[in-house]
Formats: sequence, C-alpha cells, structure tokens
Amino acid sequence: MAVLFRNNMAEVATNLRLVYDKIQAAATNRASEHRYYEPRLVAVSKLQTIESILSAYEAGQRHFGENYVNELVEKSSNSQILEKCKEIQWHFIGNLQRNKVNKVLNVPNLYVIETVDDDRLANALNNSWSRFRRNDDSKLSIMVQVNTSQEKEKHGCDIVKVSDLVKHILNNCPNLKFMGLMTIGMFGYDVANGPNPDFLCLIKCREKVHEEVGIDIKNIELSMGMSSDYEHAIELGSTNVRVGSVIFGSRPQKST
Repeated sequence: MAVLFRNNMAEVATNLRLVYDKIQAAATNRASEHRYYEPRLVAVSKLQTIESILSAYEAGQRHFGENYVNELVEKSSNSQILEKCKEIQWHFIGNLQRNKVNKVLNVPNLYVIETVDDDRLANALNNSWSRFRRNDDSKLSIMVQVNTSQEKEKHGCDIVKVSDLVKHILNNCPNLKFMGLMTIGMFGYDVANGPNPDFLCLIKCREKVHEEVGIDIKNIELSMGMSSDYEHAIELGSTNVRVGSVIFGSRPQKST
C-alpha cells in the first residue's frame, strides 16, 4: 500500500508540473491587458481519494474544487486533510441547493463558492454566513455562474440577468464578496474552429458588468476552462481554471 501511495504521489506531482508549465506557457500568449495576474489552478478532486489530494498538496497545490456537498464536507473534515493540509483552499464548483447552504458554509478553509446563479441563493448565503464566518469582518467570496451555452440542462444565470444579479449581491448582500464570473460551457468544443464562444460570451458579460455596475474590470475574475481547454481559456483571459483528469487521471464512477 505504501508503495502504491508513493507511486501515486510521484504521478500526481509529475502531472501537476506539466499543468503548471502549460499554464505559464499559455499565460505568455495572453494579450497585454490580461497580464496583471497569475492564473489560478484549481485541482478538481471530485470523486478522487484522500491520498490523491494529499499527493497534490504535497506537490505544492493549494486550491481544490469539489462538486458535491456531502463529498466536500467529508473530505474537508477528514483527519488527514486537517492535519497535513492546513493551507488548503476549497472551491465549491457544483450546483448548490439552498437547503444545503449551511453544510457548505461550515467547511474549514472554504475559499469561494463559484456557482451562485440567482438572488435566492445569494440571499441564503448572505443570511447564513454570519453564523459561520471566522471573524466579524470576513465576507464569503462568491462567483456568479453564467449559463453561456444556454443549454436547458445547465445551471447558471441567464446572460441578460448577470448585471442585475451582481447589483443585487452588491446592494443587498453585505456578507458576500463578489469575485467574478464562472461558466462551464458546452462540452467538447473544438478550438480548431476558433475561440470558444462560451468563453467569449463570459468575457462580454464581464464587460457589461464593468459598464453597468461600475466595477473595475480587473476586479472581475473569470473562472473558465477545464482539462480539455484550460490553455485556450488562459490565452483568452481566464484567471481561474478548473483541472481534474489531467492531474489525477481518470475519474472513478460515482457510487449510487
């Protein structure tokens, strides 16, 4: 078992280094207006083992993304994670139902919820955060998820309602800190056909929020790009990429 763990650690570390290198290379291909920040890598550890997370953390990774509330709660409270990963930063990147808000807010080292898609969820997070925040001045960081592909089965705010939702958060949710916009986008887009239209759409949404809400565009992050297209996303200006399978290997099946 120890040999398998060491092998897994070495493989994850190697994969992470390749991803870091590709992120840096993609960052050099950005337009000059996007070079004021370093892209953030979120290692998507959905359905991965505690050992895999420990391996990535040991290799220097700090930001991890989880899609399922119960899995995030279980992993974040794991004794090994608490002992060995004291600087871990959790991103919740899945659909969040309002009846599970308190579970997520109780997660140690919760960094951001990337999937706020309507004012009711924003209100629920705002109203509950005061019971969980670590000090009186801390705010809960959130992103607004946008359904850029306009697929009915996808979660996310409608494109035309993004500015209104951001305004609602700023004006009515004093316990929340708006970080930026997030999209999942249509699966399987071939970048050989040109820039990903979902990414271009999110960029336009950011420009509209900047113009209509009055936020400095440098203070509006873009969370877009996953294992198959994170380099392309970074070249277009993504500040936050969510990468799983190329770090950890094939994802295990979710048990039913």
